[in-house]
Amino acid sequence: MTELKTLRGKVWKLGHNVDTDLIIAARYLNRSEGEYLALHCLEDLIPNLPQKVQQGDILVAGKNFGCGSSREHAPLAIKYAGFSCIIAESYARIFYRNAINIGFPVITAPDAAKSIEGDSIAEVDPKTGKINDISQNITYQGEAFPPFMLEILSSGGFVPYIRKKVNGNA
Repeated sequence: MTELKTLRGKVWKLGHNVDTDLIIAARYLNRSEGEYLALHCLEDLIPNLPQKVQQGDILVAGKNFGCGSSREHAPLAIKYAGFSCIIAESYARIFYRNAINIGFPVITAPDAAKSIEGDSIAEVDPKTGKINDISQNITYQGEAFPPFMLEILSSGGFVPYIRKKVNGNA
């Protein structure tokens, strides 16, 4: 297992009900490589996003993030675009689990998601759910992951986690 480190980056703020079609439009679903999907991540909301995101930036959203279809392409596009995690008020359940399954931290933290502003700098401890809005000097407590999800995230996703279990390396 790899150590889950504190994540730090610039905040990109989105609203409520951002669905999987806005995250990655259906016209790009003929391929599933993360690098390709990242080129079109959120392009109908934030034109030229891949050229603007810095590795480690943090996506903050409102309620019901990732609603819509159950495609794994959506969290994959966000991860490969360079975001280190998402903080949201709430998630569509299948999006949440798909993100965990690809080893991508998604923190549920309603107070933080409402208060943190775009272009702020934030730190997130995925092990504890602690969020520090450095720009406003405010700390929030998001929902911590249960131990089995931390193991999945630390393994890099569900498939590597199962491989470790099967090979006796867990």
